[in-house]
Amino acid sequence: MSNVIYHSKINQIGEFAQEALADGMLILFKEGAPSDLADYCFIHSHDDLKHEIQIGQTLQLGKHVFNITSVGDVANVNFRELGHITLRFDGNHQAELPGTVHVEGEQPTQLFVGDEIKILSD
Repeated sequence: MSNVIYHSKINQIGEFAQEALADGMLILFKEGAPSDLADYCFIHSHDDLKHEIQIGQTLQLGKHVFNITSVGDVANVNFRELGHITLRFDGNHQAELPGTVHVEGEQPTQLFVGDEIKILSD
């Protein structure tokens, strides 16, 4: 049975966030993101990250499910402190940037306010 190690909801979608999503990138930031970044982010209610994000865990965004394939060196610190990570939907097995989490699965074309964000660990 999977354990939920993180759970929040999207509360706001920045003006350019859906465009970034169309380019294969989703930027999450907790409420209170700097205004110059917020336009590109999916702003969410931030929860405690109960365990480190690791390869092999499952990420759920709304009705979409993804396998985590790599985690950047500072992704856990950034997510714990700022609610901030960049998700890439390319399935890379090596993180492109230190704050990036790569996942595999069908890239969503759109997300909505109220969609849940969950990270599950076996």
